[in-house]
Amino acid sequence: MTSPKHTLALIPARGGSKSIPRKNILPFAGHPLIAWSIAAGRAAETVTRVVVSTDDEEIAAVAREYGAETPFMRPAEHSQDNTPDLPVFQHALEWLAEHEGYTPDIVVQLRPTSPFRRLWHINEAVNALAVRPEADSCRAVIVPFQNPFKMWTFGEDGLMRPLMKDTGFAEPYNMPRQALPDVYWQTGYVDAAWSRTIREKNSMTGDAILPLVIDPGDWVDIDSPDDWRRAERLFTEGVITEDGLGYRVETS
Repeated sequence: MTSPKHTLALIPARGGSKSIPRKNILPFAGHPLIAWSIAAGRAAETVTRVVVSTDDEEIAAVAREYGAETPFMRPAEHSQDNTPDLPVFQHALEWLAEHEGYTPDIVVQLRPTSPFRRLWHINEAVNALAVRPEADSCRAVIVPFQNPFKMWTFGEDGLMRPLMKDTGFAEPYNMPRQALPDVYWQTGYVDAAWSRTIREKNSMTGDAILPLVIDPGDWVDIDSPDDWRRAERLFTEGVITEDGLGYRVETS
């Protein structure tokens, strides 16, 4: 087992959200949305540092209020609607290495849109890499609500075509679900990777990816106002509690 000395929790939070404007700092269950991910990162025993990558001064100020670091501002070219994760994380690692001489062993991505993140899932993802150092990354996955073997695309001729091809089954879409291979959906709830995967392989995952299988009921993701209302209701009705998550959200 490898013992990582430095694990960086990096929280990406740009200011230009379109689905819910300013969502990262809007009040959610009593605190700004981003505060929940900051609190989870700070409480995780496997995490040694929590940094927020943002292009927005107001988000940065809120992040600092809740105990995260904002040592840099993210450049505009890495803060667009279609910006993928990789350049955001490469920029953060390059800046920290150049300006602080700091290179973490492991990087954990904590997206603000998953506010109800169980503390032990962060620790499990980091520990999974420590046990299997030959792996490149670890991703949280769930059994999906729908099976891709029964999904379709539409051709230009208006006819349906199965999404899954060369499956080894003649007609998987006509088979009972129990006879089909197990499949899993990546949630974005917790993603962990060795920093070398990002720096040297230019990838958020690399090739050898460990699974962290979580209960679908533990995954709460906010992409729309309806998601927001449903998630907040889980907290106000006591279905989800801070004690159940393993940490409390507090200002520093």
